[in-house]
Amino acid sequence: MGKPPPAADAKRSYTMSKIKSKNTSIEVSLRKALWKAGIRYRKNYKKLPGSPDIAITKHRIAIFCDGEFWHGKNWEIVGPKLQSNREYWVEKIERNMSRDYETERSLCGMGWTVMRLWGAEIQKDLSGCVEEIEDLIFQSKLEKYNGGHWPAATEENI
Repeated sequence: MGKPPPAADAKRSYTMSKIKSKNTSIEVSLRKALWKAGIRYRKNYKKLPGSPDIAITKHRIAIFCDGEFWHGKNWEIVGPKLQSNREYWVEKIERNMSRDYETERSLCGMGWTVMRLWGAEIQKDLSGCVEEIEDLIFQSKLEKYNGGHWPAATEENI
């Protein structure tokens, strides 16, 4: 990985140490909204790959609240625009994106539904994010019941 200039090491290290990975403002606001909606969850659930920010264990839903820069939103546009210490950041963000992909594959392989929400999306439309999660919970309930209790919904039996 590209190494930052030696003079910047101490300052960068200090700056990076102040960036939170747990209990960020977007996570906290989403968790509060979910709790208010009556949705119970585990936070930073270490029993699962990637320690999802929010895990709704009853319905096997893993939710990640991702920062746009750190997880490469619109990377094909943002990546080429990086100028300061480009090699370092490109390598770091692409490694994050790769890890996100592997985590998602592992969770899906374990029968979990993975939802990734962008920080700006949570800030801009918190109620919409909660609705999306409620829809996933509803789908989960339908799948459980269709697994042996209710016939699958088709045009014929609706």
